[in-house]
Amino acid sequence: MQILVTGGAGYLGSIVSLLLLQAGHRVRVLDKLCFGGQSLLPLTIHDGFEFVLGDVCDESTVGKVLEGVEGVVHLAALVGDPACAQQPDLARATNLTASKNLVKRAGTAGVRRFVFASTCSNYGKMRDVSELATEEHELCPVSLYAETKVAAEQALLSTSNRHLAVTVLRFATLYGLSPRMRFDLTVNEFVMRLLVDRKLLVFGEQFWRPYVHVRDAAAAIVTVLEADIEKVEGRVFNVGDTRENYRKSDIVELAQKRTGAVEVEYVRRNEDPRDYRVSFEAIRTQLEFKISRRVSDGVNEIATAIQSGLLDNLQEARKYNTL
Repeated sequence: MQILVTGGAGYLGSIVSLLLLQAGHRVRVLDKLCFGGQSLLPLTIHDGFEFVLGDVCDESTVGKVLEGVEGVVHLAALVGDPACAQQPDLARATNLTASKNLVKRAGTAGVRRFVFASTCSNYGKMRDVSELATEEHELCPVSLYAETKVAAEQALLSTSNRHLAVTVLRFATLYGLSPRMRFDLTVNEFVMRLLVDRKLLVFGEQFWRPYVHVRDAAAAIVTVLEADIEKVEGRVFNVGDTRENYRKSDIVELAQKRTGAVEVEYVRRNEDPRDYRVSFEAIRTQLEFKISRRVSDGVNEIATAIQSGLLDNLQEARKYNTL
């Protein structure tokens, strides 16, 4: 297929684009390169790769990049609570308004498949974390980021039909190595801080969240694009593995096993905006999706890359989603 990947130079997008090319698809990336374009350089050796510098908020650009496209992977967004809190107007314009425009234009352009990247943060503060949130669970967004994702989900799913199959993927918190590295993600940050600063400050260590390796998240997108369209049309799937729900204190323990005993300070919080445990049985049973890495593998991967010197300039602004 000819696939458009919006935000294809990003932490997840650069890996998605590579996996799609390796699977034999043609990939057109649309990205405005807020964090640079180095992550896409390895893709230029593929004949099926095309890059368009532009903003998903620009309607004329969107119209052009959709020409000849059969599938869309919509990743372009202002990602994360801090980034959205810093630029709320841009967050709404990018995450919601541009998403609604893109799916509308995609339907007109004859696109058949549309995969939207959402988040398990939509589950927000669960009343009972002994219960696992399925895709039908109540959504309780407690941040602007999650609010825009919930609203975009609803708008996009209402357009799904036999001509344009929309699939929403709610990703667990990502971690792991990527060509566009991020250290503002929990697992990556904890390992880096323990190795470099030899100390770590942890807020709300008792609260739960699920985690998934960035390569497994990318593989899930490929799985959905290549699945029988009847299985994914108008569907929502949590992306991750049910075993990979952890408290922050669990992540610290796994990181300390790899980095050695260092100073960790816990700041107890009785209230946290997000506290949720999630079920990922639907994607496992219905699409036969399985993860290839667990958090312990990601901890070792990040630590090895830092200790070997493969990763440098760890405090560089572009390695964080807040510029």
